[in-house]
Amino acid sequence: MIFKVYYQPSKRINPRRENTEVLYLDTDSKVNARLLVESKTEYNVEFIEGLDEDTLNYEKESPNFKITEL
Repeated sequence: MIFKVYYQPSKRINPRRENTEVLYLDTDSKVNARLLVESKTEYNVEFIEGLDEDTLNYEKESPNFKITEL
C-alpha cells in the first residue's frame, strides 16, 4: 500500500504548517512507514495517511508525486 507521510524537515525547529512537506512510501503498514522514516531520516513525522486507489490516482497527477525509497 502507498502511504502519504506528512513531516517537518527537522525535529529541532518548532513545527509550523508552512514547513510541512510530504513523501510517499510503498510499505505494508502505517507502523512500518513511521519506523522507516524515523530510523532513516531526521524528519519529524506529523501524520501518515493510507491512500486508496482513487486518492492514489489523484496524487499521481501531481508533478511532485514520487515514491520515496528509504
